[in-house]
Amino acid sequence: MALSDADKNNVKEFWEKLGENTGVYGTEALERTFSSFPSTKTYFAHLELSRGSAQVRAHGKKVADALTLAVNHMDDLPAAFSSLSDLHAHKLKVDPINFKYLSHCFLVTLARHHPGNLNPEVHASLDKFLSIVSSVLTSKYR
Repeated sequence: MALSDADKNNVKEFWEKLGENTGVYGTEALERTFSSFPSTKTYFAHLELSRGSAQVRAHGKKVADALTLAVNHMDDLPAAFSSLSDLHAHKLKVDPINFKYLSHCFLVTLARHHPGNLNPEVHASLDKFLSIVSSVLTSKYR
């Protein structure tokens, strides 16, 4: 699955509307993931995972920064995410399904905060984009 030019444009335009709130949305998406899919917490056993904890906020910011990097490198995600893919596959050994859970929760978070901007076309483009990001992040598991 590839992103069309329209998909790329939808993602970039939507991402610009998020402004400096991406870290907040990343944190909320992580908290939603931990609440909705408790098995994801096993990969964060070393962190304090209470709602609003500094460690969850810090990792939420990392998620948002990674997605911003992806938005800025949509034409070459494998190169942009090579080190992140290695980290998650070889060092952290994160279950690949967790990326899909987080992507879903990120979409829910965005829909909650930007319902008027998340029309069906933008939603589909973001879903494809997040699916591709997840695929790239799990590509080194094979």
